[in-house]
Parts: sequence; C-alpha cells; structure tokens
Amino acid sequence: MVDVTAIRHRFELLSPALDERSRRLLAAAESVAIGYSGPSVVARVTGVSRRAIRQGMRELQDPQSVSHKGIRRPGGGRRRTTATDTTLKSDLEQLVEPLSRGDPESPLRWTCKSVRKLAVELQQRGHQTSHRMVAELLHELGYSLQANRKTLAGSSHPDRNAQFEYINHKVNQYLSHHQPVISVDTKKRELVGEFKNSGREWHPCGHPEKVRVHDFVIPTLGRATPYGVYDLARNTGWVSVGVDHDTAAFAVESIRRWWHSMGREAYAKATQLLITADAGGSNGARVRLWKLELQKLADETGLQISVGHLPPGTSKWNKIEHRLFSFISQNWRGKPLVSHEVIVNLIAATTTKTGLKVRAQVDTNRYPAGIKVAQEEFATIKLQRDEFHGEWNYTISPGRRPS
Repeated sequence: MVDVTAIRHRFELLSPALDERSRRLLAAAESVAIGYSGPSVVARVTGVSRRAIRQGMRELQDPQSVSHKGIRRPGGGRRRTTATDTTLKSDLEQLVEPLSRGDPESPLRWTCKSVRKLAVELQQRGHQTSHRMVAELLHELGYSLQANRKTLAGSSHPDRNAQFEYINHKVNQYLSHHQPVISVDTKKRELVGEFKNSGREWHPCGHPEKVRVHDFVIPTLGRATPYGVYDLARNTGWVSVGVDHDTAAFAVESIRRWWHSMGREAYAKATQLLITADAGGSNGARVRLWKLELQKLADETGLQISVGHLPPGTSKWNKIEHRLFSFISQNWRGKPLVSHEVIVNLIAATTTKTGLKVRAQVDTNRYPAGIKVAQEEFATIKLQRDEFHGEWNYTISPGRRPS
C-alpha cells in the first residue's frame, strides 16, 4: 500500500531546500521505492512531470551518465524572451530614447520612464514582458539611472582664460609681498527654523528629527544670508550672517568686520588688499554701490583696495566656494537651522584636515535694497582701472576726491 500522504508531506518539508535537480532525484527515489506505478503516483502527488522523474531514475541508475555539474544540461530550460521576441530590445530602445531612435510623440516622452511604465507600454505593443525583464534588458543595453550633471557652462567670454591668468598673477604678486588676498561671496540664503536640511545624520532607528512639512518663511525668524570672506594665505574664513537684504553695503560691511576681527591683526603692516569676487550679485563688477562702499572702507582703513572679478559664468571657480562654503554645507548637513545662533555655531565649528578655521557673527543691521548712487557721488570715488579689462580689474585708493 503506497502512503501518498507521507510522500506529499516529505516533499512539502524538503521543497524550500531543493533545486530543480535535487527535486527530480527525490521524486525518482520515491518512484523506485514504489515500483512499477511509481512515476505516475509521484507525479500526481508532487507535481513533478513523469518525464522529469524518468530522467531522475536514469541518473540514479547511472550517475556517470551526467556529463555536467549544473542543475540543467547546457542549453536546457526555457529560451530567453529576446531569442523568441526579436523586436523587444529595439522597441525598448525607442521608448527610452524617443528623440534619437524613435517617435518624439511617444506617450512616455513627457512622463517618468520607470521600468513599470516601460513594461506596460511594451505590453501594449504586443510584447510579453515584465518590469524585472525591462530592468535587466536596460542594463544589458548599457543604461543606468543617472541624475542631471551640470557641465554646460553656456557661452564664455573670449578673454575668460586670460582673466584667470591675470588674477592668478596678481594673487601671487600680493602673497609674495605678504599683502592680504581674500575671496568673497554670498552663500545660498537659508530658511531659519525647523525646516528640512539636505543630508543625513545618525539618529536612533525610526526616530528621525522632525521638521516642518512646508517651507514657508517664519516671519519672526526670516532668512539667513551668510556672506563669506576667505583668506587665501592663512586658510581662515569669516562669515557674517545677515538678517536683511543681500546688498553691496552688507557685502562691504562683512569685509570690514573680517578686517577688524581677523585681518588687521594678521596683516599689521599691510598697505594693500586684493579682493577676488564674482562678476555678479551684491559684489558685482557693475554695481556702483559696491565701489562706493569700498571707497568708504579704503578711507577708514588706509588700505589700497584692488578688485579682480571672475569672468561671467565662472562663480564655481571662486576659491571661497570649494575651500569654505562646501565644508560649511557638509558640517550642517541634516541639521535644521532653527535659529541664527545655531547657524553661527555650526559655521564656527567647521574645520578641515588642512586646518581651516572659521569665525562667524550675526549682522543685525538693516540694508535697504534699491539704493541708487548718483553720478556726482560716484565721481568722488578714487577709482583707477587696470589696462586689462578695467571693468573687471580696478583699484580704489584712500582719500576720496572732492565732489
């Protein structure tokens, strides 16, 4: 009497640990134990085909007949879909790259091309596929998930490289004479309060720091405007955290605070100051108020202030971007900037392996926007433009001209 229940129970217990070959051999062993009707009985109980059972019985009788060590013999198993569906790959490429290989009016041209949506579109074209197969085929075709890359700088000025060389020569000249050289710029304005800040921090599992859902400005806290000054020779930085508009007056006030807090002590014998800055923004090359405020600073300090503006569209090459601002962003990643005090402390705690030291301070002054500088007042600035691109390179000397 064949105990069908026992056979079924053994197969149910062992199935999770069996591969195709071992499952075939187990079914064959059960069939041999039963006798003549074994393959039919075991096939009904286990679901293994009689053909597979007979193949297993041959392998049990003559193990040497198995010429391969794999589960299946070479070439065994179901054929790949791409072998039976020859247009699957080409149709997939048309969907992924509609502009270069297919129809620009493709329904997926203006949607997220996820593998599931690609699979649905291929199925509508008559292909038998799934999102897993689509993902596998995309990798075979050399595709991968990629974000945008900022590499298109747009049109560049014909003297772009020459300006960089000119600034570099001037910087080396000032440094060799132990005169201060600073790089200045405004960092991205930040919302103050319990807002999400990019990045991740270590927290107990399942207990992330809670922040606001919407990024609406809190009127009582407003925004923070960090303006940085980076000393190229000493690898030190100063950051004024403004609470009002980012204007030229705020920019020069930040330089003034750097000089009185750090620069004057480090360069006690200095007679000149070189500033490298972007061509736009509050310290832009065409901003009259920037030059007027620098004249006031030159009169106060007695320094001859030279400015070298980077060519338009090259702000990422400004030293302060990758020697100061990038490390500040790393230091406060994942930390909500809940107050101006927190911002100042996070900036001041920024360090690097090369010895960067930073000081920061909140600037509570008000800097109204839209201030116009009249031609008569602008004419009092003791401005001397360089022969090479005087709109980018100029010097402001102390002692304002009479109006």
